[in-house]
Amino acid sequence: MERTATRRGFLAATGTGVAGLAGCLGGTNGGGAGGEGDGGTASPTGTTTGTPIPGESSLLLNWKPSGLHVPYFAARANGFYEEEGLTLGEIQTGEGSTFSAKQAGLGNVDFAVTSSDQVLNVNSRDLSPQSVGVVMQKSPAVVFSTRDTFGGELTSVDQLAGKTVGTGPGMVRMLTALLLEEAGVREDVKMVDTGYDTVQQLLSGEIDAAGGVFGDAISAEAQGYTVDSVPVGNTIPSYGHVIAVNREWAGNNSAAVRAFLRATARGAAWAQQRPGEATDLLIDANGVLEESRDQQRRKWETMAGEFMTGDAVAEHGWGWSRSEPWQVVHDALADADALGGEVDPAAVWTNEYLDTDYRFVGSYTDIV
Repeated sequence: MERTATRRGFLAATGTGVAGLAGCLGGTNGGGAGGEGDGGTASPTGTTTGTPIPGESSLLLNWKPSGLHVPYFAARANGFYEEEGLTLGEIQTGEGSTFSAKQAGLGNVDFAVTSSDQVLNVNSRDLSPQSVGVVMQKSPAVVFSTRDTFGGELTSVDQLAGKTVGTGPGMVRMLTALLLEEAGVREDVKMVDTGYDTVQQLLSGEIDAAGGVFGDAISAEAQGYTVDSVPVGNTIPSYGHVIAVNREWAGNNSAAVRAFLRATARGAAWAQQRPGEATDLLIDANGVLEESRDQQRRKWETMAGEFMTGDAVAEHGWGWSRSEPWQVVHDALADADALGGEVDPAAVWTNEYLDTDYRFVGSYTDIV
């Protein structure tokens, strides 16, 4: 059973005083686009609708396109959004999760990829982005090292006692500290700020292990190192990417929100079963990624296989939120005095737009 991080634990950690159905998916080389072999449009019940939603919707990523964004490009290239009646315009490059959450809160974009901590943060500062779907059920944060640097295999957080662990700023640092505290080794670990040079400092031996995201570990692997990682989310309930919208806009455009989530879930399922083809679609839309094709595929496969599913998805469906991860991240931010004001963590997310009777949402775990 996973142990739940506590407010007291975070205070101690940081020292402060104040996150076989492949053929049914349709699309490229996949049989009928409606999931029944007939090319029809999938509705919440898996039947055809063909009802168009007026206007063109926009999607803002949290950062530059990468393997972490495969579901959106796969869904768009395969026409899944169109089959839901939704016209999705250009997928826009983002400038960080804070920026994406703000743009959603301001209503400047219809859909934004951001993070749970920034949904909370921006809501504490007089804007109201709302999470309508969790793409990554576990935070992408990991503690990792190379066999060369660590002098062996890193399999447990307990092994970090007496070591130096470097992290960059923000939520990764908070979650790394909390992970060490939960393992009972925080006081025996020297934590240092490595800024945005964490991977290189690890490879050069300046630190024994690093707190980062799994993409950092993949970058180290791409340089020829054997890397071992311990996911923070296995112990600390916390989400990664979420889909945020403007709360008022969503209330007035519920059909568009439901359509976007259905198509994205279908795109994720399609891509999880066809990682090579899905990576090709990502690179077709973003040619600059051609040189890092293998890394992008590895990022997608890692995200899909280790971070997108879990008990909530198995029980309820793709995209499902539970209250605990939101509360944990809220408390971490509050304890670090990183919020702009009061915010109720139960008020920044909803499951109401997730159509769990649609098989690529409600039966996602069975399909993939």
